[in-house]
Amino acid sequence: MRPLSPSIFRLALAMLAVSCATSASAILRFEDVRAAYRPSDTLVLDRQGDNLQRVRTDASVRRGQWIALADISPALRTAMVLSEDRRFYEHSGVDWRAVSAAAWGNLWNTRTRGASTITMQLAGLLDDDLRRSSQGRSLTQKLGQTVAASQLERQWRKDQILEAYLNTVPFRGELVGIDALSRTLFGKAPHGLDAREAAVAASLVRAPNARAALVAQRACDVLRAMEPTRTPDCEALDMFTSAALQRRAFDPTEGIAPHLSQRIVRESIQGAHGDAPATVRSTLRAPLQRFALETLQRHLRELRGRHVEDGALVVLDNANGDVLAWVGSSGPLSRAAEVDGVLALRQPGSTLKPWLYAQALAERRITAASLIDDSSAQINTASGLYIPQNYDHQFKGMVSARTALAASLNVPAVRTLVMVSPESFARQLRSAGLPLREGGGYYGYSLALGSAEVSLLNLTNAYRTLANAGRYSPTRAVLPASLPTPAASLTFTQAIDPRAAFIAGNILSDANARTRTFGIDSVLGTRFWTAVKTGTSKDMRDNWAVGWSQRYTVGVWVGNASGAPMWDVSGTTGAAPVWAEVMGFLHAREPSRAPTPPPGVVQVPVRFGNDLEAPRSEWFIAGTEQRVFATDAAAADAGNRITSPADGSIIAIDPDIPPNRQRVRFEAQGQGLQWRIDGKAFARGNQAQWMPWPGRHVIELADARGEVLDSVRIEVRGAGVLTPVARRP
Repeated sequence: MRPLSPSIFRLALAMLAVSCATSASAILRFEDVRAAYRPSDTLVLDRQGDNLQRVRTDASVRRGQWIALADISPALRTAMVLSEDRRFYEHSGVDWRAVSAAAWGNLWNTRTRGASTITMQLAGLLDDDLRRSSQGRSLTQKLGQTVAASQLERQWRKDQILEAYLNTVPFRGELVGIDALSRTLFGKAPHGLDAREAAVAASLVRAPNARAALVAQRACDVLRAMEPTRTPDCEALDMFTSAALQRRAFDPTEGIAPHLSQRIVRESIQGAHGDAPATVRSTLRAPLQRFALETLQRHLRELRGRHVEDGALVVLDNANGDVLAWVGSSGPLSRAAEVDGVLALRQPGSTLKPWLYAQALAERRITAASLIDDSSAQINTASGLYIPQNYDHQFKGMVSARTALAASLNVPAVRTLVMVSPESFARQLRSAGLPLREGGGYYGYSLALGSAEVSLLNLTNAYRTLANAGRYSPTRAVLPASLPTPAASLTFTQAIDPRAAFIAGNILSDANARTRTFGIDSVLGTRFWTAVKTGTSKDMRDNWAVGWSQRYTVGVWVGNASGAPMWDVSGTTGAAPVWAEVMGFLHAREPSRAPTPPPGVVQVPVRFGNDLEAPRSEWFIAGTEQRVFATDAAAADAGNRITSPADGSIIAIDPDIPPNRQRVRFEAQGQGLQWRIDGKAFARGNQAQWMPWPGRHVIELADARGEVLDSVRIEVRGAGVLTPVARRP
């Protein structure tokens, strides 16, 4: 390399003088540089400012958060100064001793360390015109870098220069800044880097993409300078460096709220017209989110033997709709962890029943004490007979609406929907924030049993509407820039009569009313006031528990993201235990009291004829109250009859199952009964099992004297015993 000529030196000095006169105003303030810094990730914070999740938003580069100098390990600061600029704290931006050494080496064509100081490098990082290209910097760029460094030193403090440098310097590949480097290669925050890690980090600045062996060699030199009294183990450092350069511990996203975080970051970017914010403050509570996630995962591990791997959970603040916890999946337990179970559409099963009964109460079609027949029902529809069944395949006879809802009986719910109509019920659900894909006529009477699809978020918010005296408002997951919006300023719409909402909540909080299905010692019972409902969809594909306390509404879904059925999972073994634990956590130090009855409801003592149910005090919408509920004698004594199968049933024989393994179950209510099939005695008792045979059959129920009490006609279709077929000629 030829030495610089005197004419070039004179030109450089002239350019330097001009630059000094014009570049002072171009120097950015430290505060502006820090404010303009944009990490490649967005941090999602909880409502108190604690970290919840980190979400990758810039795929072109990897920058972490801006790290204050005080939060960077002293070992790294020392290593960086020793490696890049030994006289950093002595010079004023340009190390003239290093410039002289470089010039002397250039004169004698010998290799020396470059004369570029940390301040000069920072000037090149901050100004695109001074940025180094693949061919190096031009003479004009070098002179401009020198002038800019001098200006930086006059306007910035040394600690600001070093802090900005460590946050903006490229290290290796896509990694820019010390936060991205330390988390990617060493799996820790910058304040935790030790001397060995600091030496490797400092060595990467000079040759970011060098081979591991060369980086290790330079790191060993840096380590000698850092610890002159000790002899470093360069061989061990070589192995450590090779392993570190292959590590990618800085995942694209990490934290405890991935699904909600990705959603609100995406919405924030859209709202900012493409600019990703450095942080977003959510409405979540980090301790609650962590507890909810751990509780769901622990419970799902206990259910793995029952073919269950997915779940979701959401907690809402009743007052303002703030999302306090959002667990979208079971994470590592799931084969579809990216699916957000809080937003996925699923069949809600019996969890729609509270709204059905509330609507019937509001329309004064029933009261909480009205008697509804829980027996075999055949409802004519356009597609044929609809024959609903209870979960346990048993009928309870005449029951009150309170018992029917609390014990989650299916047949009374369908009978109630007949009074309300599917189309009217669908409109009611939409007013509560449950946007069904189809009209009520599409689902028919199965809508009472949850045949539509809803999301866990919308379903939980619908229950929050019941908790708020029938008033609906949307949920929110991001706190505004100002103070959280007070509940009084939220926009509520009255989705249902507050009196009906109160009575429905009172029923769902009644532990005695649910004993017929859930028993006395149910997991749904809490030591504080709550109202809760479980639900299971067809074929045990979805299991739910949704309910509220005085302040919170909690919704839990358990199932499989693939839609595969679970094995022997009920409302009290699937989602309900998780619901109960989360409610217990929320109210560990916070009471929950029953709501105050709204105007227009009255409580009066009631009794039931034939001792159908025990006397009690019951709530009524004013004007609908009565004190005695009974059926006529014929209905009360309708005991001797066939309850299953229903008249006109068509039974298909499965050709893949041996005929002697297939049975039809006969059930009846009464005493001293005997069964006949096609006039021939078959069995005695209230239940019997019959191996089906193709054809039309008459099933008769007779008393001990042989007198026929009831009969049904059924048809069995399918292959029976094959008859010989003549051979073809």
